[in-house]
Amino acid sequence: MDEDGYLYLADRRTDMVVTGGANVYPAEVEGAVEAYPGVRGCAVIGLPDADLGQRVHAIVETGESLSDDELRNHLAGRIDRYKIPRSFEFVDVALRDEAGKLRRSRLREARLEKA
Repeated sequence: MDEDGYLYLADRRTDMVVTGGANVYPAEVEGAVEAYPGVRGCAVIGLPDADLGQRVHAIVETGESLSDDELRNHLAGRIDRYKIPRSFEFVDVALRDEAGKLRRSRLREARLEKA
């Protein structure tokens, strides 16, 4: 956000999640999730959905016990409803690699392989 209050999204187009015809930029959702106390990091990816095309899925790095409802309530006043993740996955391992990069494509592939 600049000093005039304009929000600039710096995200790769390939990382964008298209859900129900609407574009969801992962960086926006990740920032809102990471504002919650106890969250160390977050990665937002799109997973296949028969009705929506993709569903928003958040992988949340935390050392605490959090619930989906806690995060949904937190996000309700911060982002549009269609951007709120439909599913959450809580992990206690770092989501960024040694270079500090968040590799959403690798995270997505790993989840698809499990399914």
